Amino acid sequence: MLSEPRSGRLASWGNALLAGFVAPDDAALAIVGEDAVHRVEGLPGESGPVGLTLALGRLRALGATGLRVALPAPGHPLGLSGPPEFNARALDAEEAVVCHGAALGLVPEVYEAGPDGDLHVEVLWHCLPVREAPPADVPSLGEAERELAEALRDATAVLSRLDVAGSGPVAEAAVDAYRARAERGREVLAPGYPPRAVRVLELAQRVGLLISVAYESGHGGAVSASEMAARTEALRPVERTARRAQVAAYNSFVEERERGGR
Repeated sequence: MLSEPRSGRLASWGNALLAGFVAPDDAALAIVGEDAVHRVEGLPGESGPVGLTLALGRLRALGATGLRVALPAPGHPLGLSGPPEFNARALDAEEAVVCHGAALGLVPEVYEAGPDGDLHVEVLWHCLPVREAPPADVPSLGEAERELAEALRDATAVLSRLDVAGSGPVAEAAVDAYRARAERGREVLAPGYPPRAVRVLELAQRVGLLISVAYESGHGGAVSASEMAARTEALRPVERTARRAQVAAYNSFVEERERGGR
């Protein structure tokens, strides 16, 4: 399921902080979210792991003017620019943040800590060198919005024909959870992002929900091998398009500033 990635929160609120839209403590609180703590290790000039507020300040001092997201998958290095060592680590985590203005990237390591019965999630971001080059396969916001609408329309037709749109308790719970988040007024992106980015990200997340429901609902009405193959083929490009749209939305802050729009 394409939920809110930690790299998205870090890039979104980190960008707002770097641009002066939010205070350091507010940005750090939003990035941590429901996790217990986030730390960053491997920062130049730091001998050990440091907290988010210090880390973001250090990245600014090192020349970072913005943060981009990468959401790679096997065969699709979405948002990455190398080197291979960083790409491999990002692919293993399925996400990363790449600094604009500084040849550094951040990859999260997520783990549980604490005694049995009182476990909590901690995140350690590994700071590594990256290649300063255009990120792979990231569309513009306009391209992402068009592609997502087309992919969703085509996939919906196939999934409806195969009766795999999703139904039953699993689907209902997923939809209810999404609606609950929306009703809480959750900020999809941090202050300073263009309205179109919010719209594209919301659509990409809704599409991710539909993909998850379709997979979790089993084979639905797709009982033959050919129908199951058609179902998979219908979902795969939509998931890829939704990931591209997510990255385009998160990265739009940097793209706008590069064009002089900020």
